[in-house]
Amino acid sequence: QVQLVESGGGLVQAGDSLRLSCAASGRTCIGSIMAWFRQAPGKERAFVARIHWSGGTTVYADSVKGRFTISRDTANNTVYLQMNNLKPEDTAVYYCAASFGPRWYKSSDYNYWGQGTQATVSS
Repeated sequence: QVQLVESGGGLVQAGDSLRLSCAASGRTCIGSIMAWFRQAPGKERAFVARIHWSGGTTVYADSVKGRFTISRDTANNTVYLQMNNLKPEDTAVYYCAASFGPRWYKSSDYNYWGQGTQATVSS
């Protein structure tokens, strides 16, 4: 079992930044893929970014490329999502997720989820 706890959401203005954190505990994260998804009101949960825990390779959704950065601190079992130049369309609940399988793009590929943290961007 892996427990994931997100933090760092809030209300900001367009152009501002937020840093989300996801603290992992329980089973080791070695070999996992850690990701951030987001869900806006009335929309399906969507992939934002992912990082391979061991190798550190990253992938981003086109909508956040160049603005968001995913990273991890292996010593503290924490994954981060640095969000810069935020836009109103980035408003969503952001979820941290962990996958121990080979696939990573769909939400159904992930075994463990956090409770989510709200990020709201005003125009």
